[in-house]
Amino acid sequence: MASSVTSQKSKRAAVRKALDRHKVYITAQSFSAGAYKARVLVDGEAYWVDEFRLSQLQQGLSPAELELTPATDD
Repeated sequence: MASSVTSQKSKRAAVRKALDRHKVYITAQSFSAGAYKARVLVDGEAYWVDEFRLSQLQQGLSPAELELTPATDD
């Protein structure tokens, strides 16, 4: 009985963690001279990021934590 309660708690914690994470939408991609750039939308704001920053955003870091500035091109 205790193991089912523990199991439920861990499942709920995983769901809570997933819901708390920022949703990252890739709206454009660019490959130029071997470099990758992506225009992403996070919480209604657009940013240009490289592959490393994109992976950090997808892991749950916020644009503020990465010191990203919003994209000015539209």
